[in-house]
Amino acid sequence: MSGKDYVEKDYYKVLGVPKDASATEIKKTYRKLAREFHPDANKGDTKAEERFKDISEAYDVLSDEKRRKEYDEARSLFANGGFRPGGPGGTGSYSFDFGDLFSGSQGGGGAAGGGLGDVFGGLFNRGGRQAQPRRGADVETEVTLSFEEAVDGATVPLRMTSQAPCRLCNGTGAKSGTTPRVCPTCVGSGTVSRGQGAFALSEPCRDCRGRGMIVDDPCPDCHGSGRASSARTMQVRIPAGVQDAQRIRLKGKGAQGERGGQPGDLYVTVHVDPHPVFGRKADNLTVTVPVTFPEAALGGTIEVPTLNGPSVKLKLPPGSANGLTLRARGKGATRKDGTRGDLLVTMEVVVPQHVTGEALTALEQYREATASDDPRAALFRAAEGA
Repeated sequence: MSGKDYVEKDYYKVLGVPKDASATEIKKTYRKLAREFHPDANKGDTKAEERFKDISEAYDVLSDEKRRKEYDEARSLFANGGFRPGGPGGTGSYSFDFGDLFSGSQGGGGAAGGGLGDVFGGLFNRGGRQAQPRRGADVETEVTLSFEEAVDGATVPLRMTSQAPCRLCNGTGAKSGTTPRVCPTCVGSGTVSRGQGAFALSEPCRDCRGRGMIVDDPCPDCHGSGRASSARTMQVRIPAGVQDAQRIRLKGKGAQGERGGQPGDLYVTVHVDPHPVFGRKADNLTVTVPVTFPEAALGGTIEVPTLNGPSVKLKLPPGSANGLTLRARGKGATRKDGTRGDLLVTMEVVVPQHVTGEALTALEQYREATASDDPRAALFRAAEGA
């Protein structure tokens, strides 16, 4: 069905329902008319058969919410095959040629383009058009970085194998000295139309596999496909701050396109090796630092290592509990804006395994001096509900 036929047919009138009819009303009316004009009930009556086809066609469109909406929008623009902007005083009628509108031709003074045929996409059959450029395929690969490279960014070589135009036949798929011929089925467009109710849906041509050409004498390297595997090594910049299992998209770095089409994209999945000292939490780095019991109890200044940089000194407050976390500003991973996160330093109080001599005597004296301080008293009160 042409675009003109599609918008000129009044499916509501065919079924005899108003434009605001509900889906239930449309279905009920269709069933009644279908029984009345069904070919089995009107054998030999060609008019009844045509009427049944019109009823079925109308119901195919109006029973589908999406297709009904498209039909209503098209009818509002092109009612009865003409465009009526209203003119002065709300009158005036200016006729348009539907052949020009849906053919994608270049009108007088207008810009070249697909016309309204492009607006309606593949709804209408527009055979005979030149095969369109085909975008290259996306390519996926993986890379493993050290912890430091992931934090600061790195440029790494990636060797990839993807499809590219065959060098022997320059992408034509034909043997040297021969040329492919235009596919007679799709007339070089690479697509064919398949009728489905009121629409003609486009799909890749099966005879030429969407290429628009048929190769009678194929190239010995690509066997007529016009494509061949191509290995290449490229330097890829992995941005700073990338995390383990993150997937990075590099636009235009995938397989080459066909017939001038854009290349595909390259997707790189990054794996990050763990570090023996540092961990990571979003844009912050983490490190666990051991401290002695006197440092935790009395406080003091401790020295903490950083990743690929000089150590920093942090002030430990008196009475620091095990697991206390301090923050070293700007010593973490690099963010997208170039700033850096923080280094989160967690204290781990180290208990000596063997105590002898003066240290043992001092600890025993400390235990006697603090015997009245029971750290578990509050625990028992809470357990007893006090």
